[in-house]
Amino acid sequence: MAQLSRARGKSVQPSGKCASSRKTAKKWIRNEGDRRAVGRGCWFDEEAAERAAGWIETYLRHGKGRWDGQPFMLAPWQREEIIYPLFGWKRADGTRRFREGYIEIPRKNGKSTLAAAIAAYLLVGDGEPGAEIYSAAVDREQASIVFRKVKEMVEVSPDLRRICTIVKHNISVHQTRSFYRPLSADAPAQEGLNAYGIIFDEVHAQRGRELYDTLKTSTGAREQPLLLSITTAGVNQDSLCWDLHEYARQVVEGLIEDDSFFALVYAAPPEADWTDPETWRAANPSLGVTLKEEDIAEDCRRARNNPSYQNTFRRYRLNQWTQQETRWIPMDRWARCGGSLSDEELRDRSCWGGLDLSSTIDLTALALVWALGDGRYGLRSWFWVPAEGLLERGRRDRVPYEAWVRDGWIEATPGDVVDYSFIRAKIKELAAVHHPAEIAYDPWNSRYLVTQLQEEDGLTMIEMRQGFASMSGPAKEFERLVTDGRMRHGDNPVLRWMADNVTVQSDPAGNIKPKKPDRSRGGKRIDGITAAVMALGRAAAGAGTRRSYYEDHGVEMI
Repeated sequence: MAQLSRARGKSVQPSGKCASSRKTAKKWIRNEGDRRAVGRGCWFDEEAAERAAGWIETYLRHGKGRWDGQPFMLAPWQREEIIYPLFGWKRADGTRRFREGYIEIPRKNGKSTLAAAIAAYLLVGDGEPGAEIYSAAVDREQASIVFRKVKEMVEVSPDLRRICTIVKHNISVHQTRSFYRPLSADAPAQEGLNAYGIIFDEVHAQRGRELYDTLKTSTGAREQPLLLSITTAGVNQDSLCWDLHEYARQVVEGLIEDDSFFALVYAAPPEADWTDPETWRAANPSLGVTLKEEDIAEDCRRARNNPSYQNTFRRYRLNQWTQQETRWIPMDRWARCGGSLSDEELRDRSCWGGLDLSSTIDLTALALVWALGDGRYGLRSWFWVPAEGLLERGRRDRVPYEAWVRDGWIEATPGDVVDYSFIRAKIKELAAVHHPAEIAYDPWNSRYLVTQLQEEDGLTMIEMRQGFASMSGPAKEFERLVTDGRMRHGDNPVLRWMADNVTVQSDPAGNIKPKKPDRSRGGKRIDGITAAVMALGRAAAGAGTRRSYYEDHGVEMI
């Protein structure tokens, strides 16, 4: 057994050899999420990365097809883009960085075989005592695909066959009391698992997220578990797969800070020419190895002749989601508008506010906008959320609410609803310093707080409904300012997440207003952007920079 696995040492702070490994991290930084993770103490252990890759190539063999019986040799992209990052990146305490992963790739690129190799490594090569490894999917048959590949690898490997026992739907390793099984899609039946490794296959076919959530929580007792989802692009944006796809994108782009989440998506850009062989090669890393270019060319000819087949071609061959909504704010433009806003810089400058109270059980947002001169504006945002159920709310929306509360970006008010007294107190505190000329608000569910702020606290509150008449002018101005780099927002991570979520709705006259994505299922918040647009509307009116649509049609003043 010793020759097939390496027992992990105790978790320690990187030092000595580990410290040397830290210097190599730059070589393995793949995206903005990795870069920021290094700043939080993550590092790359080349020895651990090579150990995982070496174990796979030493002990695993193909069990079927033209490579039957031959050693499993990793393709360069499999080694460098998946195995090395998954098993090489470490946290400051020496444990693996990634606890959850999402790999999205076109069909026939060998993702199931690679997933089987990872499952086998977690079962035998990683040295985890009592490891429980599971395959999950929409049904037992789909979950068994990866399991059968592992079974075949064990059967043709003399070393693995010697220590593993196969009994129908179970592979066990008696020396470590470990096993690997495929699961049914019956979530309630999976309670009580103590999973170390989970391969979740073809997530796009999953009808709900109950099984996924159940399995994710089953890893809580393990020091460094791994839940790895592998899939081809789907079509349903009201789905678990789309949630994971979007979360993966936001982590890679640094919009959400989650050092534990690994993401890799191979797909043709939406604007790419789907008939171009160069597009095919960019989306299919195993083209020419497990996948023949002539097969894709044949499918492409069919799609050219049969338009109804084009979406099928784009989805399965190019890994494109075929019902994707367009975001309103380009995030590269948003990033250029970052930079802090000091109190000294804002002192004695004209200020306006926007208040989106939303629902008492969800986020509430306040935005203040300052005219900085030369057509430039500064923006600051504040957020409130009920403290009770914060962890569950974060799981639902797939954002780190707890971390944002801890870091001061959101204030959690006691109880299961937002306590408006906290909002009132903060607005009074800010008003005493910045003296906002007006604060715009949506009248829905806000009458009592607005009355207090106006009649008792002496603030000027302006009703601003959320229709096209009120929002179009400010929304278009907001878009122009961000596009031109004239709106400094202070790099608030909550607001950045909301900016990435927001889309726009248009009417026949060309008016627009911010809106949540149609398939958001409540998890894509945009309250901070709505509040910012409202504040800018009052700022534009007060500063005389541009007349907005609602000014010509009137507003109701309280």
